Amino acid sequence: MEILVILVPLALMLGGAGLVAFLWSLRSGQYDDLDGAAWRAIADEEPQQEAPVKR
Repeated sequence: MEILVILVPLALMLGGAGLVAFLWSLRSGQYDDLDGAAWRAIADEEPQQEAPVKR
């Protein structure tokens, strides 16, 4: 039972760290464009490259 003195605060600190990391990711815009990456992964066409400039 003495180990609970160490494990309970440790679990609370790790949970708090996870919550802080999640809130930071929300505020920094990590979840703004959820569909963009998914559509880019399955898109058939290649990105267009610019034509070379003729002089």
